[in-house]
Amino acid sequence: MAKDYFSGHSKLYATFRPTYPDVLYEFIFKHVKQFDTAWDCATGNGQVAQVLANSFKTVYATDISREQIQHAHQKKNIVYNIEQAEQTSFADNQFDLITVAQAIHWFDTETFFQEVARVARPGGILAVWGYANCFVNSEIDKHFVHFYQNIVGPYWDKARVLIEQHYQPISFPFEEIPSPPFQIQVNWNLEQFAGYLTTWSATQKYIHTTGIDPVPEFIKQIKPRWKDAMPVTFPVFLRLMRVK
Repeated sequence: MAKDYFSGHSKLYATFRPTYPDVLYEFIFKHVKQFDTAWDCATGNGQVAQVLANSFKTVYATDISREQIQHAHQKKNIVYNIEQAEQTSFADNQFDLITVAQAIHWFDTETFFQEVARVARPGGILAVWGYANCFVNSEIDKHFVHFYQNIVGPYWDKARVLIEQHYQPISFPFEEIPSPPFQIQVNWNLEQFAGYLTTWSATQKYIHTTGIDPVPEFIKQIKPRWKDAMPVTFPVFLRLMRVK
């Protein structure tokens, strides 16, 4: 069963999480045979579903968090449902594309893959991706690593290691399609960077446990080194599968 770490700050999540590059979707779509129906699993604020809706007739977007879906992007051809990743109400052989962005590390993958095999159409594609820790420059990165590892580090769920390892430990029971690396590049001011750090599940757990928000002290440390808008880069990794 997937874990829900994001309901309590869904508005922050919708505001401050980075968006994925067009080249990522273009690469995935090259391998899709038809653009009838897609499923965006663990849709969160509907960021991916919104993009899929530009190319697919119908997009079904699911999440276990009612609060996340309440803040999701709305389009007439996106159908939002509150459902578990591992057990859905979808019909057999329904989807041309199934996407999971920055979320599969929360799943019971064995059960989820059984569900994927059931609901994917013949020739259907499963695209699973995530993004690793960002980097700015050597001076800020040094403080960032300390914050990530030593301040909120003890509050990360053990599943976080799968992100750090780019999902390589996950064994997929499908035919894998080799994928290149991608990256997200944004220009953020300090408020935006702080907002992103606040969306971390580890940050939220730190706040809940201690009653203290660790982000302002970290921002205070890097503020003298931050210009108005700084380039922030996130490495993006993709595992692409043909299901059957």
